[in-house]
Amino acid sequence: MTTTFGSRRLAAIAAIAAFTLASTADARELILYTASNPKIEVDIMAAFQKKYPDIKLKNINQSTGPIVQRIIAEKANPQADVAWMLNDIALEQLKQAGVLEPHQPKDSPVAKEFRDPDGFYMGHNATVMAMAVNTKLLKEKNLPMPVTWEDLIKPVYKGQITVASPTKSGTGLSIFATMLDAFGWNFIDNLHQNIFQYGTSGSTPARQAGTGEVAIGLSYDIAVLQQKDAGLPVDMVIGRISPNVIEGAGLIAKAPNPKEAKLFMDWLFSAEGAKVFAPHIGIGAVPGTGIVDVSKVHLWKMRRPLDSDDFKRQWAAKYEK
Repeated sequence: MTTTFGSRRLAAIAAIAAFTLASTADARELILYTASNPKIEVDIMAAFQKKYPDIKLKNINQSTGPIVQRIIAEKANPQADVAWMLNDIALEQLKQAGVLEPHQPKDSPVAKEFRDPDGFYMGHNATVMAMAVNTKLLKEKNLPMPVTWEDLIKPVYKGQITVASPTKSGTGLSIFATMLDAFGWNFIDNLHQNIFQYGTSGSTPARQAGTGEVAIGLSYDIAVLQQKDAGLPVDMVIGRISPNVIEGAGLIAKAPNPKEAKLFMDWLFSAEGAKVFAPHIGIGAVPGTGIVDVSKVHLWKMRRPLDSDDFKRQWAAKYEK
């Protein structure tokens, strides 16, 4: 009787152990690296988790530069599966470093303009740089409404413009890189004469325009529209050309959870994923999504390659005192 009981007990323990091992083996995990803002991060992850509750999500959120450096440093032993909400300059850097794996989600409605031609990454939105113009301040100071980016070098705007430094902000880099590509260093020299302050954050100039600290803040679409939606006397001026950055995602090569990584990529670039993004972005990669009127936007396509590190060094030598 004791032997029978002992046998049953051992069998029960073995069954529990086998179940535990099977559960561990079946556990699904997905590790993400992102430079997303907190609201987008929360909404995207919640929506994906709702559809795939059996996948345990872990998200590491840092600025774009550190995320890129981290992925490259981990090339021999990747610690994450997907890099997402990174700008196309960063994604291209990762592609050239050999740390991304090609993956094109099937039946994705993402427009061709948002796809890497070699299939290493895709964009989920475009962020457009724009002017936040305080209309009340313009009237008080008897200043004309700027219409184009070229207008910003007019002497009448001296001390009335703020913008983020390109050495500290992706927004600032996008604006100044476009100005260099379109007009050259002479334009940037002239614009410098009108700058009240170079900041460290891409959204700060929009807020400075909103509070009336300056008449014009050079920022990005969502930051400008937030000031307008808050009831402040701010208009968004797109200008004749639209400096912009595409943000997207790529599958990390030799990812620890490749199946789950592809599942996330397929969902992120589906019509379902685009709907979750829509309230947070200016222009969506899926036509018809986003909150910016695309009919007013003329996305600038860079005419020549940009060595961003070299540009930052030159800019800093000229304007950072």
